Amino acid sequence: MTNEAKKEMKKWSELKGENSWTLFKIVGEFVEGYDRLNKIGPCVSIFGSARTKPDNKYYKMATGLASTLVQEGYGIITGGGPGIMEAGNKGAKEADGASVGLNIELPFEQGYNPYIDQDKVFNFNYFFIRKVMFVKYAQAFVVLPGGFGTLDELFEVLTLIQTKKIDPIPVILMGREFWSGLVDWIKDTMLEKHATISSHDLDLIPITDDAEEVVSIINDYYENKAILRPNVTF
Repeated sequence: MTNEAKKEMKKWSELKGENSWTLFKIVGEFVEGYDRLNKIGPCVSIFGSARTKPDNKYYKMATGLASTLVQEGYGIITGGGPGIMEAGNKGAKEADGASVGLNIELPFEQGYNPYIDQDKVFNFNYFFIRKVMFVKYAQAFVVLPGGFGTLDELFEVLTLIQTKKIDPIPVILMGREFWSGLVDWIKDTMLEKHATISSHDLDLIPITDDAEEVVSIINDYYENKAILRPNVTF
């Protein structure tokens, strides 16, 4: 065997070992997440931008929303970072509710925000595991203004509901001024012009600026149902 061949064999062996270790880390994150989050009661996941400042109206909207949801008996799950996530955790903390943070290290997010309960801080290495935890342990999703990450989370949840991979739990857009243009485009372009979605898909994304309406939508959905964690089959 030539020296070059030996080098390639060594690289391949090291790569296999690295892949095996990565698999163990992935399984470990799933096990820890399932074990710890399974002990937390009914929660609502709040999505939104990490860039939103405390003086922004949507930051204040998220804080008030979280407080209102806590008063209705729900805990709050966020991505654990600053901006809308911090606002959600702040509202939950100030209302003495469960404040959960599913944190992941990103270039412009340094650590987790200070409003997460210390026993409910989660640190993830993998985006896809974090997203599973968002979905599996929430009874509803409220999506405030955000960027690509927020849109990714929103459309992933909608796709899972549309394809019946999770139960059709409430998904609510909060911030009418921000979301109306997107919803109009979905209706005009995706539905009416190109027929790439069904008309009832639009029913999946109500829009409001009112925290009480958010609570009403969630409570109405669960009025004759047990509040169970979504049946996740993906």
